[in-house]
Amino acid sequence: MDVNSIRSDFPFLKRLINGKPIIYFDNAATTQKPQQVIDTLVKYYGNHCSNIHRGIHVLSEEASELYEEARSKVARFINANESEIIFVRNATEAINLVSQCLKSPGKIISTVMEHHSNLLPWSTKRGVEYIDIHDNGTIKIDDLNRKIDNSTLLLTICHVSNVLGVINPIETVIDVAKKKGVLTLIDASQSIPHLKVDVRKLGCDFLAFSGHKMLAPSGIGVLYARRELMEEMTPFLLGGSMIKEVHLQGYVPEDPPLSYEAGTPNIEGAIALGAAIDYIEHIGIEQIYQHERKLIGFALEKMKAIRNLEIYGPTDPDMKISAISFNSKSLGAHALAKVLCQRENIMIRSGFHCAQPLHDRLKIPPSARASFYLYNTEEEIEVMVDLLKKVVNFL
Repeated sequence: MDVNSIRSDFPFLKRLINGKPIIYFDNAATTQKPQQVIDTLVKYYGNHCSNIHRGIHVLSEEASELYEEARSKVARFINANESEIIFVRNATEAINLVSQCLKSPGKIISTVMEHHSNLLPWSTKRGVEYIDIHDNGTIKIDDLNRKIDNSTLLLTICHVSNVLGVINPIETVIDVAKKKGVLTLIDASQSIPHLKVDVRKLGCDFLAFSGHKMLAPSGIGVLYARRELMEEMTPFLLGGSMIKEVHLQGYVPEDPPLSYEAGTPNIEGAIALGAAIDYIEHIGIEQIYQHERKLIGFALEKMKAIRNLEIYGPTDPDMKISAISFNSKSLGAHALAKVLCQRENIMIRSGFHCAQPLHDRLKIPPSARASFYLYNTEEEIEVMVDLLKKVVNFL
């Protein structure tokens, strides 16, 4: 993988702040965008801007074709059928959609490591039980086996923790659920950009992810849902686009997935998500994974040697991807992030990372998080590590 060539595709890397380049280690929050994705947005607005599925003029037909072509790219990327792909704003909306539209009774099983977006939607309507984790952040499979039973409707779990970077044994988890006749929803927001995700191989019922974490713009996301489940659920957003016909006495909805896409969608976002998938596939998801695996191993080796630095979660690079959360014993996470930014333009995240229950479970304060992607390098990590040594031990 030619990282230098990849870096030349990202305009943000050309920017200098106080004469120094940006070192962007906040990829778990959102990724930067390559010029190819930016150009796709500009081309749409300059040449094809129109509403979709409603007009027979040329612009509407072009926009509709590009939008549905993006759906096809997403389906191919995760090995699904086009009719199983719903465009939403983000993974948060995708999870809320399932929570609102799934009508069958039963309890929900989740984990204590989930992003708030995979916790809050479930807790307002149903009983929820939470699978515990080991102190290193890995899931307790025996606790899952104890809690899943005939009263369980759905098991929802992240593929990769956005705090610890730990890769959950998702195949094992899904297998346990299927043997009990329990539905599964996978939050793939932190895995889709880094790992090959195949919904047919996994056998999950739902899968959610956000485009902005995989080189695409904000405001576009995906819900994969098995076709038969789409047909059993009832859309909770009603209005334009999702109907075949409307009368004062009632309406006839479109067939899924359009019945779940009410109103004018983020057309340009979907098209740009397709361009982001093209970019990722051109490089190769396996090449991206191997590059990041090297980065995470390099960073862990260097950071473990820093006195007064505490790393959370597994320190085996084979057990995690992208993210490392840590704290200084002498400086709070927010102050640490501020110093790294002010001195060397190193952009990391600090706080609870929308996973406060996980911090509560590990009995830790807000943490600092460095997260890597395909355009990051070992040289950038060296800059961070050298500064961390000074800041943590000397200030």
